[in-house]
Amino acid sequence: NQHLVMSLRSRFGMAARAGARALFCGSRASRSAASSHTAFACGPAPRLSTSFRLFSAASKPERDPRFAKIQDADVAFFRSVVGDSGVVTDAEDLIPFNKCWMEKYQGAAQVALKPKNTEQVSAILRYCNDKRIAVVPQGGNTGLVGGSVPVHDEIVLSTSLLNEIESFSAQDAVVVCGAGCILQSLDSHLAEKGFMVPLDLGAKGSCQIGGNVATNAGGLRLVRYGSLHGTVLGVEAVLADGTIVDNVSSLRKDNTGYHLHHLLIGSEGTLGVITKVAIATPRRPKSVQVAVLACQSFQDVVEGMQAARAQLSEIISAIEFLDRDCLDLVVAEPMYHLRDPLPDPYRFYLLIETSGSNAEHDQAKLEAFLESSMTEGLVQDGVVAQDGVQGGELWKLREKIPLALQTQGKVFKYDLSMATESMYELVETMRSRLRPRYPDAKVFGYGHLGDGNLHLNITAPADTDPAILDEIEPFVYEWTAERKGSVSAEHGIGVMKTGAIHLSKSGEMLALMRKIKEIYDPNAILNPYKMLPPSSAA
Repeated sequence: NQHLVMSLRSRFGMAARAGARALFCGSRASRSAASSHTAFACGPAPRLSTSFRLFSAASKPERDPRFAKIQDADVAFFRSVVGDSGVVTDAEDLIPFNKCWMEKYQGAAQVALKPKNTEQVSAILRYCNDKRIAVVPQGGNTGLVGGSVPVHDEIVLSTSLLNEIESFSAQDAVVVCGAGCILQSLDSHLAEKGFMVPLDLGAKGSCQIGGNVATNAGGLRLVRYGSLHGTVLGVEAVLADGTIVDNVSSLRKDNTGYHLHHLLIGSEGTLGVITKVAIATPRRPKSVQVAVLACQSFQDVVEGMQAARAQLSEIISAIEFLDRDCLDLVVAEPMYHLRDPLPDPYRFYLLIETSGSNAEHDQAKLEAFLESSMTEGLVQDGVVAQDGVQGGELWKLREKIPLALQTQGKVFKYDLSMATESMYELVETMRSRLRPRYPDAKVFGYGHLGDGNLHLNITAPADTDPAILDEIEPFVYEWTAERKGSVSAEHGIGVMKTGAIHLSKSGEMLALMRKIKEIYDPNAILNPYKMLPPSSAA
Protein backbone atom coordinates (compact mmCIF):
# COMPACT_ATOMS: atom_id res chain seq x y z
CA ASN A 1 0.00 0.00 0.00
CA GLN A 2 1.58 3.29 -1.11
CA HIS A 3 -0.03 5.15 1.78
CA LEU A 4 1.86 3.28 4.50
CA VAL A 5 4.84 4.73 6.34
CA MET A 6 7.03 3.49 9.14
CA SER A 7 7.06 5.21 12.49
CA LEU A 8 10.53 6.55 13.25
CA ARG A 9 10.41 5.06 16.72
CA SER A 10 9.82 1.67 15.11
CA ARG A 11 12.49 2.15 12.47
CA PHE A 12 15.14 3.23 14.94
CA GLY A 13 14.12 0.78 17.67
CA MET A 14 13.12 3.48 20.15
CA ALA A 15 9.83 1.78 21.05
CA ALA A 16 7.71 -1.10 19.87
CA ARG A 17 5.44 -0.27 16.97
CA ALA A 18 3.30 -2.56 14.88
CA GLY A 19 5.35 -1.99 11.76
CA ALA A 20 3.88 0.26 9.16
CA ARG A 21 0.55 1.88 9.82
CA ALA A 22 -2.12 3.56 7.69
CA LEU A 23 -1.44 7.29 7.64
CA PHE A 24 -4.25 8.86 5.70
CA CYS A 25 -7.63 8.02 4.29
CA GLY A 26 -9.69 9.35 1.40
CA SER A 27 -8.79 10.07 -2.19
CA ARG A 28 -5.46 11.55 -3.20
CA ALA A 29 -3.97 13.17 -6.24
CA SER A 30 -0.70 11.91 -7.66
CA ARG A 31 2.38 13.94 -6.84
CA SER A 32 5.75 12.70 -8.10
CA ALA A 33 8.99 13.55 -6.34
CA ALA A 34 10.30 15.34 -9.38
CA SER A 35 7.31 17.68 -9.40
CA SER A 36 6.76 17.86 -5.67
CA HIS A 37 6.78 21.64 -5.63
CA THR A 38 3.55 21.80 -7.61
CA ALA A 39 0.45 22.94 -5.78
CA PHE A 40 -2.45 20.85 -4.60
CA ALA A 41 -6.05 21.65 -5.35
CA CYS A 42 -7.61 23.01 -2.20
CA GLY A 43 -11.08 21.74 -3.03
CA PRO A 44 -14.16 23.78 -2.25
CA ALA A 45 -13.38 26.52 0.25
CA PRO A 46 -15.23 26.42 3.56
CA ARG A 47 -17.95 28.95 4.17
CA LEU A 48 -16.26 32.09 5.39
CA SER A 49 -17.45 34.06 8.38
CA THR A 50 -17.40 37.83 8.58
CA SER A 51 -14.54 39.09 10.73
CA PHE A 52 -14.62 41.95 13.19
CA ARG A 53 -12.25 43.84 10.94
CA LEU A 54 -14.77 44.72 8.29
CA PHE A 55 -14.57 48.49 8.13
CA SER A 56 -16.70 50.26 10.71
CA ALA A 57 -17.41 53.94 11.11
CA ALA A 58 -14.67 54.07 13.74
CA SER A 59 -11.93 52.19 11.86
CA LYS A 60 -12.50 53.14 8.24
CA PRO A 61 -10.18 55.88 7.00
CA GLU A 62 -12.05 58.95 5.79
CA ARG A 63 -12.34 59.35 2.04
CA ASP A 64 -9.69 61.72 0.72
CA PRO A 65 -11.59 64.69 -0.76
CA ARG A 66 -8.84 65.24 -3.32
CA PHE A 67 -10.05 62.23 -5.29
CA ALA A 68 -12.71 62.64 -7.96
CA LYS A 69 -15.82 60.50 -8.14
CA ILE A 70 -16.37 58.40 -11.24
CA GLN A 71 -18.50 60.02 -13.95
CA ASP A 72 -20.09 58.57 -17.07
CA ALA A 73 -17.44 60.32 -19.16
CA ASP A 74 -14.71 58.46 -17.26
CA VAL A 75 -16.34 55.11 -17.95
CA ALA A 76 -16.67 56.02 -21.62
CA PHE A 77 -12.94 56.79 -21.76
CA PHE A 78 -12.06 53.48 -20.12
CA ARG A 79 -14.20 51.64 -22.66
CA SER A 80 -12.32 53.37 -25.44
CA VAL A 81 -9.05 52.01 -24.01
CA VAL A 82 -9.88 48.44 -22.96
CA GLY A 83 -13.15 47.79 -24.79
CA ASP A 84 -16.52 46.87 -23.31
CA SER A 85 -15.29 43.50 -22.06
CA GLY A 86 -12.53 45.16 -20.10
CA VAL A 87 -14.85 47.41 -18.06
CA VAL A 88 -16.86 45.95 -15.17
CA THR A 89 -19.67 48.09 -13.78
CA ASP A 90 -22.39 45.60 -12.82
CA ALA A 91 -22.84 45.54 -9.05
CA GLU A 92 -22.93 41.75 -8.87
CA ASP A 93 -19.86 41.37 -11.05
CA LEU A 94 -17.98 43.88 -8.90
CA ILE A 95 -18.35 41.87 -5.69
CA PRO A 96 -15.15 39.79 -6.10
CA PHE A 97 -13.20 42.95 -6.86
CA ASN A 98 -14.57 44.75 -3.81
CA LYS A 99 -14.14 42.01 -1.22
CA CYS A 100 -11.15 40.02 -0.02
CA TRP A 101 -11.29 36.22 0.08
CA MET A 102 -11.78 36.19 3.86
CA GLU A 103 -14.67 38.65 3.61
CA LYS A 104 -12.62 40.76 5.96
CA TYR A 105 -12.34 43.98 3.96
CA GLN A 106 -14.90 45.40 1.57
CA GLY A 107 -14.81 48.45 -0.65
CA ALA A 108 -17.29 50.22 -2.88
CA ALA A 109 -15.62 50.42 -6.30
CA GLN A 110 -18.08 51.24 -9.07
CA VAL A 111 -15.67 50.29 -11.84
CA ALA A 112 -13.09 47.54 -12.34
CA LEU A 113 -10.80 47.56 -15.37
CA LYS A 114 -9.05 44.62 -17.04
CA PRO A 115 -6.34 45.91 -19.38
CA LYS A 116 -4.69 43.46 -21.77
CA ASN A 117 -1.25 45.07 -22.09
CA THR A 118 1.13 47.58 -20.57
CA GLU A 119 0.11 50.35 -22.96
CA GLN A 120 -3.50 50.12 -21.79
CA VAL A 121 -2.35 50.29 -18.17
CA SER A 122 -0.35 53.40 -19.06
CA ALA A 123 -3.33 55.10 -20.73
CA ILE A 124 -5.57 54.33 -17.76
CA LEU A 125 -3.12 55.67 -15.17
CA ARG A 126 -2.31 58.78 -17.18
CA TYR A 127 -6.00 59.60 -17.38
CA CYS A 128 -6.64 58.83 -13.71
CA ASN A 129 -3.68 60.93 -12.63
CA ASP A 130 -4.93 63.89 -14.67
CA LYS A 131 -8.47 63.49 -13.29
CA ARG A 132 -7.34 62.64 -9.69
CA ILE A 133 -9.14 59.28 -9.77
CA ALA A 134 -7.79 56.87 -7.15
CA VAL A 135 -6.72 53.40 -8.35
CA VAL A 136 -6.27 50.07 -6.55
CA PRO A 137 -4.04 47.60 -8.43
CA GLN A 138 -5.33 44.06 -7.91
CA GLY A 139 -3.83 40.69 -8.75
CA GLY A 140 -5.30 37.46 -7.40
CA ASN A 141 -6.73 39.24 -4.35
CA THR A 142 -5.36 36.58 -2.00
CA GLY A 143 -3.81 38.97 0.53
CA LEU A 144 -4.55 39.10 4.25
CA VAL A 145 -4.15 42.78 5.12
CA GLY A 146 -6.63 44.51 2.80
CA GLY A 147 -3.99 45.77 0.40
CA SER A 148 -5.74 44.74 -2.81
CA VAL A 149 -9.33 45.88 -2.22
CA PRO A 150 -10.73 49.41 -2.29
CA VAL A 151 -11.37 51.27 0.92
CA HIS A 152 -13.91 53.62 -0.65
CA ASP A 153 -14.80 54.03 -4.33
CA GLU A 154 -11.36 53.76 -5.92
CA ILE A 155 -11.40 52.01 -9.27
CA VAL A 156 -9.86 48.55 -9.39
CA LEU A 157 -7.18 47.88 -11.99
CA SER A 158 -6.93 44.12 -12.44
CA THR A 159 -3.76 42.58 -13.85
CA SER A 160 -5.42 39.23 -14.56
CA LEU A 161 -5.20 39.54 -18.34
CA LEU A 162 -1.48 40.42 -18.31
CA ASN A 163 -0.81 36.70 -18.21
CA GLU A 164 1.56 35.97 -21.09
CA ILE A 165 4.76 34.01 -20.48
CA GLU A 166 6.99 36.02 -22.75
CA SER A 167 10.21 34.01 -22.71
CA PHE A 168 12.29 31.46 -20.89
CA SER A 169 16.03 30.91 -21.24
CA ALA A 170 17.31 27.56 -19.98
CA GLN A 171 20.87 28.81 -20.42
CA ASP A 172 20.30 31.82 -18.17
CA ALA A 173 17.56 30.11 -16.10
CA VAL A 174 15.39 33.22 -16.32
CA VAL A 175 11.69 33.53 -17.12
CA VAL A 176 10.04 36.76 -18.25
CA CYS A 177 6.28 36.90 -17.82
CA GLY A 178 3.30 39.17 -17.33
CA ALA A 179 2.20 40.21 -13.86
CA GLY A 180 -1.11 38.37 -14.24
CA CYS A 181 0.42 34.88 -14.54
CA ILE A 182 -1.01 32.55 -11.89
CA LEU A 183 1.87 31.28 -9.75
CA GLN A 184 0.86 27.64 -10.14
CA SER A 185 0.48 27.94 -13.92
CA LEU A 186 3.88 29.59 -14.22
CA ASP A 187 5.45 26.89 -12.07
CA SER A 188 3.82 24.13 -14.15
CA HIS A 189 5.14 25.75 -17.33
CA LEU A 190 8.66 25.75 -15.91
CA ALA A 191 8.29 22.18 -14.61
CA GLU A 192 8.02 20.96 -18.20
CA LYS A 193 11.50 22.41 -18.76
CA GLY A 194 13.01 21.09 -15.55
CA PHE A 195 12.90 24.38 -13.64
CA MET A 196 10.68 26.00 -11.00
CA VAL A 197 9.54 29.29 -9.55
CA PRO A 198 11.58 30.00 -6.40
CA LEU A 199 8.38 30.74 -4.49
CA ASP A 200 5.65 28.47 -3.16
CA LEU A 201 2.48 29.60 -1.40
CA GLY A 202 -0.66 27.91 -0.20
CA ALA A 203 -2.58 30.29 -2.49
CA LYS A 204 -0.50 29.51 -5.58
CA GLY A 205 -3.56 28.26 -7.46
CA SER A 206 -5.03 31.79 -7.55
CA CYS A 207 -2.35 34.35 -6.61
CA GLN A 208 -0.57 36.20 -9.40
CA ILE A 209 3.16 36.70 -9.77
CA GLY A 210 2.82 40.47 -10.03
CA GLY A 211 0.99 40.58 -6.72
CA ASN A 212 3.59 38.25 -5.22
CA VAL A 213 6.32 40.68 -6.24
CA ALA A 214 4.36 43.77 -5.18
CA THR A 215 3.94 42.29 -1.69
CA ASN A 216 7.36 40.60 -1.54
CA ALA A 217 5.62 37.33 -0.71
CA GLY A 218 7.72 34.92 1.35
CA GLY A 219 6.15 31.49 1.32
CA LEU A 220 7.18 27.99 2.26
CA ARG A 221 10.68 27.74 0.79
CA LEU A 222 12.30 31.09 1.50
CA VAL A 223 14.78 29.24 3.72
CA ARG A 224 16.17 27.61 0.57
CA TYR A 225 15.69 30.12 -2.24
CA GLY A 226 15.67 33.46 -0.44
CA SER A 227 13.28 36.37 -0.89
CA LEU A 228 12.03 37.89 -4.11
CA HIS A 229 14.52 40.72 -3.64
CA GLY A 230 17.15 38.15 -4.56
CA THR A 231 15.34 36.24 -7.31
CA VAL A 232 13.50 39.01 -9.17
CA LEU A 233 16.06 40.37 -11.61
CA GLY A 234 13.93 43.18 -13.00
CA VAL A 235 10.43 44.49 -13.52
CA GLU A 236 8.40 46.55 -15.94
CA ALA A 237 6.05 48.95 -14.18
CA VAL A 238 3.77 51.86 -14.95
CA LEU A 239 3.99 54.89 -12.71
CA ALA A 240 1.05 56.99 -11.61
CA ASP A 241 1.45 59.47 -14.48
CA GLY A 242 1.47 56.70 -17.07
CA THR A 243 5.25 56.55 -17.51
CA ILE A 244 6.37 53.03 -18.45
CA VAL A 245 9.58 52.06 -16.66
CA ASP A 246 11.16 49.04 -18.35
CA ASN A 247 13.72 47.47 -16.05
CA VAL A 248 13.20 43.88 -17.24
CA SER A 249 16.60 42.22 -17.35
CA SER A 250 18.01 38.69 -17.44
CA LEU A 251 21.34 39.83 -16.03
CA ARG A 252 22.43 38.39 -12.70
CA LYS A 253 24.86 41.27 -12.24
CA ASP A 254 24.15 44.90 -13.15
CA ASN A 255 25.82 47.46 -10.90
CA THR A 256 24.82 50.59 -12.82
CA GLY A 257 23.22 53.00 -10.41
CA TYR A 258 20.26 52.71 -8.09
CA HIS A 259 18.38 49.40 -8.19
CA LEU A 260 14.98 50.98 -8.57
CA HIS A 261 13.11 47.73 -9.06
CA HIS A 262 13.78 46.91 -5.41
CA LEU A 263 11.58 49.84 -4.42
CA LEU A 264 8.69 48.29 -6.32
CA ILE A 265 9.21 44.86 -4.72
CA GLY A 266 7.10 45.03 -1.57
CA SER A 267 5.61 48.45 -2.37
CA GLU A 268 2.07 46.99 -2.42
CA GLY A 269 1.04 48.95 -5.50
CA THR A 270 1.64 52.34 -3.89
CA LEU A 271 4.52 53.37 -6.18
CA GLY A 272 3.53 51.84 -9.50
CA VAL A 273 1.69 48.99 -11.20
CA ILE A 274 3.99 46.06 -11.96
CA THR A 275 3.16 44.70 -15.44
CA LYS A 276 6.04 42.32 -16.16
CA VAL A 277 8.76 40.53 -14.19
CA ALA A 278 12.03 38.69 -14.87
CA ILE A 279 12.73 35.93 -12.35
CA ALA A 280 15.74 33.68 -11.80
CA THR A 281 14.52 30.09 -11.77
CA PRO A 282 16.33 27.26 -9.98
CA ARG A 283 16.51 23.72 -11.32
CA ARG A 284 13.66 21.54 -10.22
CA PRO A 285 14.89 18.99 -7.66
CA LYS A 286 15.02 15.32 -8.67
CA SER A 287 14.86 14.12 -5.07
CA VAL A 288 12.39 15.46 -2.49
CA GLN A 289 12.12 14.06 1.02
CA VAL A 290 9.42 15.13 3.51
CA ALA A 291 9.25 14.28 7.22
CA VAL A 292 6.91 15.27 10.03
CA LEU A 293 8.57 15.02 13.43
CA ALA A 294 7.02 15.19 16.89
CA CYS A 295 8.55 17.24 19.73
CA GLN A 296 7.60 17.60 23.38
CA SER A 297 8.60 21.26 23.81
CA PHE A 298 9.14 24.32 21.67
CA GLN A 299 12.76 24.36 22.82
CA ASP A 300 13.11 20.92 21.22
CA VAL A 301 11.54 22.36 18.06
CA VAL A 302 14.12 25.16 17.93
CA GLU A 303 17.02 22.80 18.65
CA GLY A 304 15.67 20.37 16.07
CA MET A 305 15.72 23.17 13.50
CA GLN A 306 19.31 24.02 14.42
CA ALA A 307 20.30 20.38 14.06
CA ALA A 308 18.58 20.20 10.66
CA ARG A 309 20.42 23.28 9.47
CA ALA A 310 23.72 21.79 10.56
CA GLN A 311 23.21 18.28 9.17
CA LEU A 312 21.06 18.97 6.09
CA SER A 313 22.36 22.40 5.18
CA GLU A 314 22.87 22.07 1.43
CA ILE A 315 19.63 20.17 0.74
CA ILE A 316 17.13 21.63 3.20
CA SER A 317 14.25 23.43 1.47
CA ALA A 318 11.61 23.97 4.17
CA ILE A 319 11.42 24.06 7.97
CA GLU A 320 7.87 24.55 9.21
CA PHE A 321 6.25 24.08 12.60
CA LEU A 322 2.73 23.71 13.96
CA ASP A 323 1.31 23.12 17.40
CA ARG A 324 -1.07 20.39 18.50
CA ASP A 325 -4.12 22.66 18.26
CA CYS A 326 -3.38 23.29 14.58
CA LEU A 327 -3.06 19.59 13.84
CA ASP A 328 -6.28 18.77 15.70
CA LEU A 329 -8.10 21.46 13.72
CA VAL A 330 -6.96 20.15 10.34
CA VAL A 331 -7.62 16.47 10.98
CA ALA A 332 -11.07 17.30 12.41
CA GLU A 333 -12.13 18.90 9.11
CA PRO A 334 -13.82 16.08 7.13
CA MET A 335 -13.33 17.68 3.74
CA TYR A 336 -9.54 17.20 3.96
CA HIS A 337 -9.61 13.41 4.65
CA LEU A 338 -6.52 13.64 6.86
CA ARG A 339 -5.50 11.71 9.96
CA ASP A 340 -2.99 12.28 12.71
CA PRO A 341 0.24 10.86 11.24
CA LEU A 342 1.32 9.37 14.59
CA PRO A 343 -0.38 7.06 17.08
CA ASP A 344 0.32 9.31 20.08
CA PRO A 345 -0.32 13.07 20.47
CA TYR A 346 2.54 15.53 20.93
CA ARG A 347 2.65 19.25 21.66
CA PHE A 348 4.60 20.32 18.58
CA TYR A 349 5.45 19.13 15.08
CA LEU A 350 8.28 19.97 12.71
CA LEU A 351 7.83 19.56 8.97
CA ILE A 352 11.18 19.26 7.25
CA GLU A 353 11.69 19.01 3.50
CA THR A 354 14.89 18.40 1.60
CA SER A 355 15.43 18.90 -2.12
CA GLY A 356 18.38 17.68 -4.12
CA SER A 357 19.62 15.84 -7.18
CA ASN A 358 20.60 12.48 -5.67
CA ALA A 359 17.93 10.52 -3.80
CA GLU A 360 20.35 8.03 -2.26
CA HIS A 361 22.54 10.81 -0.89
CA ASP A 362 19.59 12.85 0.40
CA GLN A 363 17.88 9.90 2.05
CA ALA A 364 21.11 8.88 3.80
CA LYS A 365 21.57 12.39 5.19
CA LEU A 366 17.98 12.59 6.35
CA GLU A 367 18.20 9.15 8.00
CA ALA A 368 21.34 10.19 9.87
CA PHE A 369 19.70 13.42 11.05
CA LEU A 370 16.56 11.64 12.21
CA GLU A 371 18.47 8.97 14.10
CA SER A 372 20.68 11.48 15.89
CA SER A 373 17.72 13.75 16.72
CA MET A 374 15.83 10.87 18.29
CA THR A 375 18.88 9.61 20.15
CA GLU A 376 19.39 13.10 21.63
CA GLY A 377 15.71 13.33 22.58
CA LEU A 378 14.92 16.32 20.36
CA VAL A 379 12.43 14.26 18.35
CA GLN A 380 10.07 11.78 20.00
CA ASP A 381 8.57 10.18 16.90
CA GLY A 382 7.84 10.97 13.30
CA VAL A 383 7.05 9.79 9.80
CA VAL A 384 8.91 10.06 6.52
CA ALA A 385 7.08 10.11 3.20
CA GLN A 386 8.00 7.16 1.01
CA ASP A 387 6.91 8.83 -2.23
CA GLY A 388 5.56 12.06 -3.66
CA VAL A 389 1.96 11.19 -2.83
CA GLN A 390 2.73 10.75 0.85
CA GLY A 391 4.85 13.90 0.78
CA GLY A 392 1.85 15.83 -0.52
CA GLU A 393 -0.36 14.46 2.26
CA LEU A 394 2.14 15.45 4.92
CA TRP A 395 2.32 18.96 3.45
CA LYS A 396 -1.46 19.24 3.66
CA LEU A 397 -1.22 19.01 7.46
CA ARG A 398 0.54 22.39 7.30
CA GLU A 399 -1.00 23.99 4.21
CA LYS A 400 -4.64 23.43 5.20
CA ILE A 401 -4.34 25.28 8.50
CA PRO A 402 -5.37 28.74 7.19
CA LEU A 403 -8.55 27.44 5.54
CA ALA A 404 -9.42 25.26 8.52
CA LEU A 405 -9.15 28.31 10.79
CA GLN A 406 -11.72 30.13 8.67
CA THR A 407 -14.38 27.67 9.85
CA GLN A 408 -13.95 28.66 13.50
CA GLY A 409 -16.08 31.82 13.74
CA LYS A 410 -14.15 35.04 14.20
CA VAL A 411 -10.51 34.82 13.14
CA PHE A 412 -7.73 37.29 13.92
CA LYS A 413 -4.58 36.70 11.87
CA TYR A 414 -1.13 38.06 12.66
CA ASP A 415 2.02 37.60 10.61
CA LEU A 416 5.07 38.45 12.70
CA SER A 417 8.81 37.89 12.60
CA MET A 418 11.09 37.60 15.60
CA ALA A 419 13.88 35.50 17.07
CA THR A 420 12.84 31.87 16.83
CA GLU A 421 13.19 31.23 20.55
CA SER A 422 10.52 33.90 21.22
CA MET A 423 7.94 32.71 18.71
CA TYR A 424 5.84 30.43 20.86
CA GLU A 425 6.18 32.64 23.92
CA LEU A 426 3.78 35.04 22.24
CA VAL A 427 1.25 32.25 21.64
CA GLU A 428 1.30 31.31 25.31
CA THR A 429 1.19 34.94 26.39
CA MET A 430 -1.95 35.54 24.33
CA ARG A 431 -3.63 32.47 25.80
CA SER A 432 -3.00 33.77 29.31
CA ARG A 433 -4.10 37.27 28.35
CA LEU A 434 -7.41 36.22 26.78
CA ARG A 435 -8.42 33.38 29.12
CA PRO A 436 -9.93 35.47 32.00
CA ARG A 437 -12.39 37.46 29.85
CA TYR A 438 -12.67 35.29 26.75
CA PRO A 439 -12.36 31.64 27.83
CA ASP A 440 -13.79 30.38 24.53
CA ALA A 441 -11.09 32.08 22.47
CA LYS A 442 -8.39 29.80 21.08
CA VAL A 443 -4.85 30.72 20.11
CA PHE A 444 -2.97 28.80 17.40
CA GLY A 445 0.70 28.97 16.50
CA TYR A 446 2.37 27.79 13.30
CA GLY A 447 4.62 29.18 10.62
CA HIS A 448 7.92 29.32 8.82
CA LEU A 449 10.30 28.34 11.61
CA GLY A 450 13.36 28.55 9.39
CA ASP A 451 12.60 32.23 8.74
CA GLY A 452 11.53 33.22 12.25
CA ASN A 453 8.02 33.88 10.90
CA LEU A 454 5.14 33.20 13.27
CA HIS A 455 1.54 32.98 12.07
CA LEU A 456 -0.42 33.78 15.21
CA ASN A 457 -4.13 33.06 14.80
CA ILE A 458 -6.84 33.72 17.37
CA THR A 459 -10.36 32.39 16.95
CA ALA A 460 -13.51 33.18 18.90
CA PRO A 461 -17.19 32.24 18.64
CA ALA A 462 -19.23 34.36 16.24
CA ASP A 463 -21.11 36.11 19.06
CA THR A 464 -17.98 37.15 20.98
CA ASP A 465 -17.89 40.78 22.14
CA PRO A 466 -15.99 42.84 19.55
CA ALA A 467 -14.04 44.33 22.47
CA ILE A 468 -11.84 41.25 22.30
CA LEU A 469 -9.88 43.10 19.64
CA ASP A 470 -8.80 45.63 22.27
CA GLU A 471 -7.18 42.80 24.19
CA ILE A 472 -5.25 41.72 21.11
CA GLU A 473 -4.22 45.00 19.49
CA PRO A 474 -1.97 46.86 19.85
CA PHE A 475 -0.56 44.43 22.43
CA VAL A 476 0.53 41.85 19.82
CA TYR A 477 2.41 44.49 17.84
CA GLU A 478 3.97 46.16 20.87
CA TRP A 479 5.09 42.81 22.32
CA THR A 480 6.75 41.99 19.00
CA ALA A 481 8.41 45.40 18.69
CA GLU A 482 9.83 45.18 22.21
CA ARG A 483 11.68 42.05 21.08
CA LYS A 484 13.07 43.74 17.96
CA GLY A 485 10.65 41.87 15.69
CA SER A 486 8.57 43.02 12.73
CA VAL A 487 4.82 43.61 12.75
CA SER A 488 4.68 42.15 9.24
CA ALA A 489 6.94 39.29 8.22
CA GLU A 490 5.52 38.57 4.75
CA HIS A 491 1.90 39.68 4.43
CA GLY A 492 2.65 43.39 4.08
CA ILE A 493 1.00 46.42 5.67
CA GLY A 494 -2.10 47.03 3.52
CA VAL A 495 -4.74 48.93 5.42
CA MET A 496 -4.65 46.61 8.44
CA LYS A 497 -1.26 47.65 9.83
CA THR A 498 -0.88 51.32 8.89
CA GLY A 499 -1.32 52.12 12.57
CA ALA A 500 1.42 49.69 13.56
CA ILE A 501 4.14 50.28 10.97
CA HIS A 502 5.77 52.90 13.21
CA LEU A 503 6.67 50.08 15.60
CA SER A 504 8.91 48.56 12.92
CA LYS A 505 10.03 51.70 11.08
CA SER A 506 11.42 54.82 12.72
CA GLY A 507 10.05 58.29 12.14
CA GLU A 508 13.04 59.07 9.95
CA MET A 509 12.44 55.99 7.81
CA LEU A 510 8.74 56.79 7.46
CA ALA A 511 9.64 60.32 6.39
CA LEU A 512 11.91 58.92 3.67
CA MET A 513 9.15 56.56 2.56
CA ARG A 514 6.79 59.52 2.22
CA LYS A 515 9.32 61.38 0.08
CA ILE A 516 9.70 58.35 -2.19
CA LYS A 517 5.92 58.12 -2.48
CA GLU A 518 5.73 61.81 -3.44
CA ILE A 519 8.31 61.30 -6.19
CA TYR A 520 6.67 58.24 -7.70
CA ASP A 521 3.04 59.28 -7.11
CA PRO A 522 2.76 63.01 -6.33
CA ASN A 523 -1.04 62.98 -6.48
CA ALA A 524 -1.22 59.88 -4.25
CA ILE A 525 -3.72 58.11 -6.53
CA LEU A 526 -2.09 54.67 -6.27
CA ASN A 527 -3.57 52.42 -3.60
CA PRO A 528 -4.46 55.20 -1.16
CA TYR A 529 -4.98 54.58 2.58
CA LYS A 530 -2.45 51.72 2.40
CA MET A 531 1.12 51.18 3.63
CA LEU A 532 1.82 54.58 5.19
CA PRO A 533 -0.02 55.89 8.25
CA PRO A 534 -1.91 59.21 8.08
CA SER A 535 0.53 62.12 8.23
CA SER A 536 -0.67 63.10 11.69
CA ALA A 537 0.16 59.61 12.99
CA ALA A 538 3.66 59.33 11.54
